[in-house]
Amino acid sequence: MASNTFKFSGTGVAIVTPFRSDDSIDFTALRNLVDFQIKNKIDYLVVLGTTGESVTLSADEKRAVVDTVLEAANGRVPIVVGIGGNNTQDIINKIKHFDFTGIDAILSVSPYYNKPTQNGLYEHYKAIASTSPVPIILYNIPGRTGSNMCAETTLRLANDFKNIVAIKEASGMLNQIMEIIKGKPSHFEVISGDDLLALPIIALGGKGVISVVANAYPLQMSELIRLALAGKIEEARKIHYSLLTIINLLFAEGNPAGIKATLEIKKLTTAHVRLPLVKVSQATYAKIEEQFKLLK
Repeated sequence: MASNTFKFSGTGVAIVTPFRSDDSIDFTALRNLVDFQIKNKIDYLVVLGTTGESVTLSADEKRAVVDTVLEAANGRVPIVVGIGGNNTQDIINKIKHFDFTGIDAILSVSPYYNKPTQNGLYEHYKAIASTSPVPIILYNIPGRTGSNMCAETTLRLANDFKNIVAIKEASGMLNQIMEIIKGKPSHFEVISGDDLLALPIIALGGKGVISVVANAYPLQMSELIRLALAGKIEEARKIHYSLLTIINLLFAEGNPAGIKATLEIKKLTTAHVRLPLVKVSQATYAKIEEQFKLLK
C-alpha cells in the first residue's frame, strides 16, 4: 500500500464491469478481478466509472456491482463509487438514498452535454458537497464531457469545501494541472486520470492515478506509481515505457473495449461490452495479444 496520509494515494483501479455474451453481468468474474487486483498490490478500487460502463447499468445492477465489489474486497482496500451526471438534483437524490456502508468516497464526473459555465460547475459541486456523507473526488475529463473545469474553479471548490478532497484530472493540460497543484489547500490532492500522464503528474506533485491499464497489469502499474511517489523516477520511467505501447493500444478504439480485450486474452473475463460500445477490431486485438506476450 502507498505510504501517505492521503487515503487515495497510489494506484486506484477504474474497474471494468464484466459481461457475458448475453449482456448479463458476470459477478464471478467481477469477484475474481477484484481479488486479482488486490493481490497484485493496487491501493484502492473505483466502481461504476466510465471504464465500468456505468451509464449502461440499471439502478439495480449498479447496486449489485457495488455490493459484489465490497464483498470481494472485504475491507482490504478503500472503495470509491462513481456518482455523477448532468442532472444535479438527480445526483443529490441518489446520494440521499444510497447506502454508503463500506464506501470511502465518491468520484463525481463533471456534467456532460449541458456544457455549464464555470459558475454552473461550482454550484453543481457545491450542491453535491452539501449532501454527500463521504469525501468527494472531482472528475474533470473534457474530452468526454464537452467542457473543461478550469484551475480557478477547482481551487475555489477545494478551498470552500473540506469534504472535496481531490480531483481526478484527465484534461491532459499539464499547465492547468500545475496551477491546481501549486495553489491547492493542504487537504486536497491531484490524481492523474490518464495512465500515460501519471508519471509526469506525480513528478509535478500529484498523488497517483486512477488507472485503466491496472485492470490487466496491476502489479506493473502499482510498482510504477510506488517508485514515482518515492522519488525513484528513473526506475519508474523504465516501467512507464514498458507499458507505453499497450496503453496506447487500449485507447485506440475506445475505453473499455481495449482493456476488456486484454482481460479476455488474460482469461479474466470476456471482451464483451454493451452497446453503443463494440469490441475492438481483429487487427487491434492481435496487437494487444502481441503486447501481452511481451509483458507477461
